[in-house]
Amino acid sequence: MKLRDNFKRKTIDRLDYRYHLLLLIIPIVLFVLLFVFNAPTEGWTILPLLFVCLIYVVTYSLIYYLHQGRLTRLWQHLEQVVSINDAIYELAHLSSQYKNEHAFLDALLNKAVCIINGAEMGSIIKVSEDNHKLHFESVVGLDLNKLKRLNFSLEQSFEYRLTKGKCDRVVVVDDMKNINAASTLTNEQQQVLLTAAKQPIRSTLSSPIRIDGKLYGMLNLDSSSVGAFNDYDRNLVSILTHEASNAIALYQKSLQITKLANFDNLTGLYNRKNFEDALQHWQPKAHLGSFLVIIDMDNLKIINDQQGHQVGDVAIKEVAKTILGFWKHKGIISRFGGDEFVALCHGPLELIENDLDAMRLKLHHESPLNLNFSVGIAPYDNDWAKSFKQADNAMYEQKRGKKQAVNALKAIVANNQLPQ
Repeated sequence: MKLRDNFKRKTIDRLDYRYHLLLLIIPIVLFVLLFVFNAPTEGWTILPLLFVCLIYVVTYSLIYYLHQGRLTRLWQHLEQVVSINDAIYELAHLSSQYKNEHAFLDALLNKAVCIINGAEMGSIIKVSEDNHKLHFESVVGLDLNKLKRLNFSLEQSFEYRLTKGKCDRVVVVDDMKNINAASTLTNEQQQVLLTAAKQPIRSTLSSPIRIDGKLYGMLNLDSSSVGAFNDYDRNLVSILTHEASNAIALYQKSLQITKLANFDNLTGLYNRKNFEDALQHWQPKAHLGSFLVIIDMDNLKIINDQQGHQVGDVAIKEVAKTILGFWKHKGIISRFGGDEFVALCHGPLELIENDLDAMRLKLHHESPLNLNFSVGIAPYDNDWAKSFKQADNAMYEQKRGKKQAVNALKAIVANNQLPQ
């Protein structure tokens, strides 16, 4: 019950009035006894004793006031830490609802600006692992289009310079104008950084975000006031970025899991499960019609047997890339397994057939593997089993026709080579 009362009162700890009485009365009683036993027998007054007791009471009250002020600040700190944990938990828990990493970082930055006192605006800057180039990914209260035009590197950032290249701690800059003046940024770049906000940025708090030991980016919180951030804010942001690193890592892993569960690992196309789920949301267009297309590679087994499965994987990826190049925005494309691809596209049928012919030509001219495929097409009217069976039969009919033509050609060649 006492713990609940403390939370209601927003205090970490408090002393009952009985403890106060003890802490006041016991020392005063001791003062009185000491004074009585050591006072001269004649000519003494009680004024010195009252003075000592008064000093004690005043000193006790002052110490208690200072102590309670410190506990109040600690409670505020605890509240902000709890707010940080709640915010990060919410982000991580709802990570699957964000359509991409940019949206996730936007939500993270907005929560950071709200949590840290003094922060009026902010940004998340990502670091390219290859060349250490910086680019602004998310902003609050800043002109993102203007900032995206900046071309600068990690080595030019004050985070890098103030940590001597380690980028391992939170840094606070109380005067942005002076810190940028000492950098290698051009005057134009410095002006963009200072004027990207409606009000000029006077002070900044910057914290590195590290994921799996690698520098992912930096969280910057800005203010239009000079000296807006202190060591207390530095500690809070250190906690925030540590938790944010975990949340971003968790979000990235959830994306990888989603990708593995819904997409073919080799080609990046829908897998069979995801394709069949997407069928439930297919929007037909009556004036164009919908068609189910089955594409089956003709010579994958020969490539695997003669050149190895690694080359066979290259062949599968080339066919998938070609299909995607023509139909990325025209329908749903899936690798059903092995050398078989299935697509659901809007018509008209003539356009689909022209696209397939163009795919064959592209593979013939651009691939050294002599790739080709057989096709079966069937109208789709929300009856998956019926359309798939019809398209599958048509595809195998075309494949059989090709084999018969090849066998007939071989027979002609063999007959022409017989001695007369």
